Amino acid sequence: MKSSLRVFLISILILFSTRGFSQETQPSDTSYWQKGLKGTLTFTQVSLSNWAAGGLNSIALNSFVNMYLHHNKDRISWESNLDLSYGVIDQEGESLRKTDDKIQLLSKFGYQISASNNKLYWSSGLDFKTQWARGFDFPNDSVSISHFLAPGYIILTTGLEYKPSKTFQLLFSPVTGKITIVNNQRLANAGAFGVDAAVLDGNGNIITPGKKSRSELGTFINANFKKDIMENVNLESRAQFFTNYVEDFGTIDVNWEVIILMKINEYLTATLSTHLIFDKDVRFERTDDTGTIIGTEPRVQFKEIFGIGLSFSL
Repeated sequence: MKSSLRVFLISILILFSTRGFSQETQPSDTSYWQKGLKGTLTFTQVSLSNWAAGGLNSIALNSFVNMYLHHNKDRISWESNLDLSYGVIDQEGESLRKTDDKIQLLSKFGYQISASNNKLYWSSGLDFKTQWARGFDFPNDSVSISHFLAPGYIILTTGLEYKPSKTFQLLFSPVTGKITIVNNQRLANAGAFGVDAAVLDGNGNIITPGKKSRSELGTFINANFKKDIMENVNLESRAQFFTNYVEDFGTIDVNWEVIILMKINEYLTATLSTHLIFDKDVRFERTDDTGTIIGTEPRVQFKEIFGIGLSFSL
Protein backbone atom coordinates (compact mmCIF):
# COMPACT_ATOMS: atom_id res chain seq x y z
CA MET A 1 0.00 0.00 0.00
CA LYS A 2 1.35 3.40 -0.96
CA SER A 3 2.58 5.70 1.79
CA SER A 4 0.03 8.43 1.03
CA LEU A 5 -2.84 5.97 1.25
CA ARG A 6 -1.45 4.61 4.51
CA VAL A 7 -1.26 8.08 6.04
CA PHE A 8 -4.79 8.86 4.84
CA LEU A 9 -6.19 5.65 6.34
CA ILE A 10 -4.52 6.20 9.70
CA SER A 11 -5.71 9.84 9.76
CA ILE A 12 -9.29 8.73 9.10
CA LEU A 13 -9.04 6.18 11.91
CA ILE A 14 -7.77 8.80 14.34
CA LEU A 15 -10.54 11.25 13.39
CA PHE A 16 -13.19 8.54 13.51
CA SER A 17 -12.11 7.23 16.88
CA THR A 18 -11.40 10.43 18.75
CA ARG A 19 -14.92 11.61 18.01
CA GLY A 20 -16.10 8.53 19.85
CA PHE A 21 -14.31 8.76 23.20
CA SER A 22 -16.62 8.38 26.20
CA GLN A 23 -19.40 10.82 25.59
CA GLU A 24 -22.55 10.03 27.49
CA THR A 25 -25.77 11.95 27.94
CA GLN A 26 -27.94 11.10 30.93
CA PRO A 27 -31.66 11.74 30.65
CA SER A 28 -33.34 14.44 32.69
CA ASP A 29 -36.01 13.52 35.22
CA THR A 30 -38.73 13.95 32.57
CA SER A 31 -36.98 12.01 29.80
CA TYR A 32 -37.38 8.34 29.04
CA TRP A 33 -34.39 8.27 26.71
CA GLN A 34 -30.77 7.35 27.30
CA LYS A 35 -28.18 7.98 24.64
CA GLY A 36 -24.43 7.92 24.55
CA LEU A 37 -21.27 7.38 22.61
CA LYS A 38 -18.01 5.92 23.89
CA GLY A 39 -14.87 4.48 22.43
CA THR A 40 -11.17 3.75 22.66
CA LEU A 41 -8.12 4.35 20.50
CA THR A 42 -4.92 2.38 21.04
CA PHE A 43 -1.61 2.98 19.27
CA THR A 44 1.55 0.87 19.31
CA GLN A 45 4.92 1.57 17.70
CA VAL A 46 8.11 -0.52 17.58
CA SER A 47 11.29 1.10 16.24
CA LEU A 48 14.56 -0.85 16.08
CA SER A 49 18.07 0.14 15.02
CA ASN A 50 21.00 -2.28 15.14
CA TRP A 51 19.00 -4.45 17.53
CA ALA A 52 20.99 -7.64 18.12
CA ALA A 53 17.97 -9.66 19.25
CA GLY A 54 16.23 -8.99 15.94
CA GLY A 55 12.71 -7.85 15.19
CA LEU A 56 10.78 -5.64 12.81
CA ASN A 57 9.68 -2.01 12.92
CA SER A 58 5.91 -1.72 13.15
CA ILE A 59 3.01 0.63 13.79
CA ALA A 60 -0.40 -0.61 14.97
CA LEU A 61 -3.65 1.26 15.49
CA ASN A 62 -6.94 -0.09 16.88
CA SER A 63 -10.19 1.81 17.32
CA PHE A 64 -13.55 0.95 18.86
CA VAL A 65 -16.75 3.01 19.07
CA ASN A 66 -20.08 2.14 20.68
CA MET A 67 -23.21 4.26 20.20
CA TYR A 68 -26.45 3.50 22.00
CA LEU A 69 -30.01 4.80 22.19
CA HIS A 70 -32.39 3.33 24.78
CA HIS A 71 -36.02 4.11 25.58
CA ASN A 72 -37.99 2.88 28.58
CA LYS A 73 -41.51 4.02 29.44
CA ASP A 74 -44.28 2.18 31.26
CA ARG A 75 -44.20 -1.41 29.92
CA ILE A 76 -42.36 -0.66 26.67
CA SER A 77 -38.62 -0.74 26.06
CA TRP A 78 -36.54 -0.19 22.94
CA GLU A 79 -32.76 -0.60 22.85
CA SER A 80 -30.41 0.04 19.94
CA ASN A 81 -26.62 -0.37 19.95
CA LEU A 82 -24.07 0.16 17.19
CA ASP A 83 -20.54 -1.22 17.57
CA LEU A 84 -17.82 -0.17 15.13
CA SER A 85 -14.21 -1.30 15.27
CA TYR A 86 -11.21 -1.30 12.98
CA GLY A 87 -7.53 -1.97 13.46
CA VAL A 88 -4.45 -2.03 11.23
CA ILE A 89 -0.78 -2.92 11.54
CA ASP A 90 2.03 -1.66 9.31
CA GLN A 91 5.02 -3.96 9.72
CA GLU A 92 8.37 -3.51 8.00
CA GLY A 93 8.59 -5.47 4.76
CA GLU A 94 4.89 -6.29 4.65
CA SER A 95 1.76 -4.62 3.31
CA LEU A 96 -0.68 -2.85 5.60
CA ARG A 97 -2.87 -5.47 7.26
CA LYS A 98 -6.03 -5.24 9.31
CA THR A 99 -6.17 -6.71 12.79
CA ASP A 100 -9.79 -5.94 13.69
CA ASP A 101 -12.87 -5.26 11.59
CA LYS A 102 -16.48 -5.22 12.76
CA ILE A 103 -19.82 -3.54 12.16
CA GLN A 104 -22.65 -4.70 14.41
CA LEU A 105 -26.10 -3.20 14.88
CA LEU A 106 -28.51 -4.54 17.50
CA SER A 107 -32.04 -3.22 17.87
CA LYS A 108 -34.61 -4.76 20.22
CA PHE A 109 -38.21 -3.98 21.17
CA GLY A 110 -39.64 -5.36 24.39
CA TYR A 111 -43.04 -5.37 26.08
CA GLN A 112 -43.37 -6.14 29.79
CA ILE A 113 -45.68 -9.14 30.03
CA SER A 114 -47.14 -8.36 33.45
CA ALA A 115 -47.55 -4.96 35.05
CA SER A 116 -46.57 -6.50 38.40
CA ASN A 117 -43.45 -8.28 37.09
CA ASN A 118 -40.78 -6.08 35.54
CA LYS A 119 -38.39 -8.99 34.84
CA LEU A 120 -40.18 -10.76 31.98
CA TYR A 121 -40.63 -9.24 28.52
CA TRP A 122 -41.87 -10.39 25.16
CA SER A 123 -39.07 -9.25 22.87
CA SER A 124 -38.39 -8.98 19.13
CA GLY A 125 -35.11 -7.86 17.68
CA LEU A 126 -32.64 -7.47 14.84
CA ASP A 127 -28.93 -8.31 14.93
CA PHE A 128 -26.84 -7.32 11.89
CA LYS A 129 -23.12 -8.05 11.50
CA THR A 130 -20.56 -7.49 8.76
CA GLN A 131 -17.13 -5.91 8.21
CA TRP A 132 -15.63 -2.82 6.60
CA ALA A 133 -12.88 -4.10 4.31
CA ARG A 134 -11.55 -7.11 2.42
CA GLY A 135 -9.79 -9.85 4.36
CA PHE A 136 -6.91 -12.07 3.26
CA ASP A 137 -5.39 -15.34 4.41
CA PHE A 138 -1.84 -14.02 4.72
CA PRO A 139 0.81 -14.48 3.39
CA ASN A 140 -1.48 -14.81 0.35
CA ASP A 141 -2.61 -11.21 -0.25
CA SER A 142 -3.70 -11.63 -3.87
CA VAL A 143 -7.03 -13.38 -3.33
CA SER A 144 -9.47 -12.04 -0.73
CA ILE A 145 -11.43 -14.41 1.51
CA SER A 146 -14.00 -11.87 2.75
CA HIS A 147 -15.53 -8.50 1.80
CA PHE A 148 -18.08 -6.00 3.02
CA LEU A 149 -21.33 -7.98 3.22
CA ALA A 150 -19.39 -11.15 2.43
CA PRO A 151 -20.24 -12.38 4.89
CA GLY A 152 -23.08 -10.38 6.37
CA TYR A 153 -25.43 -11.86 8.95
CA ILE A 154 -28.99 -10.86 9.83
CA ILE A 155 -30.67 -12.53 12.82
CA LEU A 156 -34.36 -11.85 13.46
CA THR A 157 -35.62 -12.94 16.87
CA THR A 158 -38.85 -13.10 18.81
CA GLY A 159 -39.29 -14.69 22.20
CA LEU A 160 -39.09 -14.32 25.95
CA GLU A 161 -36.51 -12.08 27.64
CA TYR A 162 -35.58 -12.30 31.31
CA LYS A 163 -34.15 -9.15 32.96
CA PRO A 164 -33.49 -9.90 36.64
CA SER A 165 -31.27 -6.82 37.01
CA LYS A 166 -29.74 -3.95 35.07
CA THR A 167 -26.53 -5.97 34.65
CA PHE A 168 -27.91 -9.19 33.12
CA GLN A 169 -30.33 -10.04 30.30
CA LEU A 170 -31.24 -13.43 28.85
CA LEU A 171 -33.24 -13.84 25.64
CA PHE A 172 -34.74 -17.13 24.44
CA SER A 173 -36.13 -16.99 20.90
CA PRO A 174 -37.73 -20.29 19.78
CA VAL A 175 -38.50 -18.84 16.35
CA THR A 176 -35.41 -17.23 14.84
CA GLY A 177 -34.56 -16.39 11.26
CA LYS A 178 -30.89 -16.26 10.27
CA ILE A 179 -29.86 -14.87 6.89
CA THR A 180 -26.29 -15.23 5.63
CA ILE A 181 -25.27 -12.80 2.87
CA VAL A 182 -22.29 -13.37 0.56
CA ASN A 183 -22.35 -10.33 -1.74
CA ASN A 184 -19.36 -11.45 -3.81
CA GLN A 185 -19.96 -13.80 -6.70
CA ARG A 186 -16.53 -15.46 -6.58
CA LEU A 187 -17.00 -16.38 -2.92
CA ALA A 188 -20.62 -17.38 -3.54
CA ASN A 189 -19.54 -19.67 -6.39
CA ALA A 190 -17.14 -21.36 -3.97
CA GLY A 191 -19.94 -21.90 -1.43
CA ALA A 192 -18.26 -19.72 1.18
CA PHE A 193 -19.96 -19.25 4.56
CA GLY A 194 -22.53 -21.95 3.88
CA VAL A 195 -24.33 -20.65 0.79
CA ASP A 196 -25.05 -23.02 -2.12
CA ALA A 197 -21.99 -23.24 -4.37
CA ALA A 198 -22.05 -22.93 -8.14
CA VAL A 199 -23.04 -25.95 -10.22
CA LEU A 200 -20.27 -26.95 -12.66
CA ASP A 201 -20.20 -29.11 -15.77
CA GLY A 202 -17.60 -31.79 -16.45
CA ASN A 203 -15.13 -29.19 -17.71
CA GLY A 204 -15.43 -26.97 -14.66
CA ASN A 205 -17.61 -24.37 -16.37
CA ILE A 206 -20.35 -22.72 -14.31
CA ILE A 207 -23.84 -23.91 -15.17
CA THR A 208 -25.62 -22.20 -12.27
CA PRO A 209 -23.90 -19.43 -10.26
CA GLY A 210 -23.59 -19.81 -6.51
CA LYS A 211 -26.31 -18.24 -4.39
CA LYS A 212 -25.49 -15.00 -2.58
CA SER A 213 -27.68 -15.70 0.45
CA ARG A 214 -28.89 -18.48 2.68
CA SER A 215 -31.87 -18.53 5.06
CA GLU A 216 -32.16 -20.68 8.18
CA LEU A 217 -34.85 -21.22 10.79
CA GLY A 218 -33.86 -22.18 14.30
CA THR A 219 -33.72 -21.33 17.97
CA PHE A 220 -31.53 -18.62 19.48
CA ILE A 221 -30.27 -17.73 22.95
CA ASN A 222 -28.59 -14.42 23.77
CA ALA A 223 -27.03 -13.61 27.17
CA ASN A 224 -25.70 -10.15 28.07
CA PHE A 225 -23.78 -9.19 31.18
CA LYS A 226 -22.37 -5.72 31.92
CA LYS A 227 -21.11 -4.52 35.28
CA ASP A 228 -18.40 -2.54 37.05
CA ILE A 229 -16.66 -5.48 38.69
CA MET A 230 -14.39 -3.17 40.70
CA GLU A 231 -13.54 0.50 40.80
CA ASN A 232 -12.72 1.80 37.29
CA VAL A 233 -13.02 -1.71 35.78
CA ASN A 234 -16.01 -2.57 33.60
CA LEU A 235 -16.75 -6.05 32.25
CA GLU A 236 -19.12 -6.67 29.34
CA SER A 237 -19.90 -10.13 27.99
CA ARG A 238 -22.24 -11.03 25.13
CA ALA A 239 -22.84 -14.69 24.21
CA GLN A 240 -25.07 -15.92 21.37
CA PHE A 241 -26.10 -19.50 20.53
CA PHE A 242 -28.02 -20.66 17.43
CA THR A 243 -29.07 -24.06 16.12
CA ASN A 244 -30.84 -24.83 12.85
CA TYR A 245 -34.13 -26.77 13.11
CA VAL A 246 -33.79 -28.37 9.67
CA GLU A 247 -30.08 -29.01 9.16
CA ASP A 248 -27.81 -30.47 11.86
CA PHE A 249 -30.20 -29.71 14.71
CA GLY A 250 -28.23 -29.75 17.95
CA THR A 251 -25.05 -28.44 16.33
CA ILE A 252 -24.71 -25.03 17.96
CA ASP A 253 -23.15 -21.93 16.42
CA VAL A 254 -21.45 -19.83 19.12
CA ASN A 255 -20.53 -16.14 19.08
CA TRP A 256 -19.06 -14.93 22.38
CA GLU A 257 -17.44 -11.55 23.02
CA VAL A 258 -15.88 -10.21 26.22
CA ILE A 259 -14.63 -6.64 26.71
CA ILE A 260 -12.86 -5.39 29.83
CA LEU A 261 -12.30 -1.63 30.14
CA MET A 262 -9.88 -0.43 32.82
CA LYS A 263 -9.70 3.30 33.42
CA ILE A 264 -6.14 4.16 34.46
CA ASN A 265 -6.70 7.89 34.90
CA GLU A 266 -8.62 10.72 33.28
CA TYR A 267 -6.80 10.30 29.97
CA LEU A 268 -5.67 6.65 29.74
CA THR A 269 -7.69 3.46 29.37
CA ALA A 270 -6.58 -0.17 29.04
CA THR A 271 -8.77 -2.50 26.98
CA LEU A 272 -8.79 -6.28 26.80
CA SER A 273 -11.19 -7.95 24.39
CA THR A 274 -11.69 -11.55 23.30
CA HIS A 275 -13.93 -12.99 20.60
CA LEU A 276 -14.72 -16.71 20.21
CA ILE A 277 -16.68 -18.03 17.22
CA PHE A 278 -17.77 -21.49 16.18
CA ASP A 279 -19.85 -21.61 13.00
CA LYS A 280 -20.38 -24.94 11.25
CA ASP A 281 -20.72 -23.11 7.92
CA VAL A 282 -17.28 -21.47 8.11
CA ARG A 283 -14.90 -24.21 7.06
CA PHE A 284 -11.12 -24.53 6.97
CA GLU A 285 -8.91 -26.79 4.89
CA ARG A 286 -7.96 -30.10 6.51
CA THR A 287 -4.65 -31.70 5.56
CA ASP A 288 -2.96 -35.05 6.17
CA ASP A 289 0.56 -35.62 7.51
CA THR A 290 2.06 -34.84 4.10
CA GLY A 291 0.30 -31.49 3.81
CA THR A 292 -2.17 -32.71 1.19
CA ILE A 293 -5.64 -31.16 1.42
CA ILE A 294 -8.13 -33.93 2.15
CA GLY A 295 -11.23 -31.90 2.97
CA THR A 296 -12.63 -29.07 5.04
CA GLU A 297 -13.89 -28.78 8.60
CA PRO A 298 -15.33 -26.12 10.96
CA ARG A 299 -13.01 -24.91 13.72
CA VAL A 300 -13.13 -22.72 16.80
CA GLN A 301 -12.02 -19.18 15.91
CA PHE A 302 -10.47 -17.00 18.62
CA LYS A 303 -9.19 -13.42 18.70
CA GLU A 304 -7.66 -11.38 21.53
CA ILE A 305 -6.81 -7.67 21.52
CA PHE A 306 -5.08 -5.81 24.34
CA GLY A 307 -4.11 -2.16 24.25
CA ILE A 308 -3.60 1.02 26.22
CA GLY A 309 -4.84 4.23 24.66
CA LEU A 310 -6.12 7.73 25.16
CA SER A 311 -9.49 8.52 26.67
CA PHE A 312 -11.37 11.73 27.35
CA SER A 313 -14.90 13.01 27.89
CA LEU A 314 -16.72 15.64 25.83
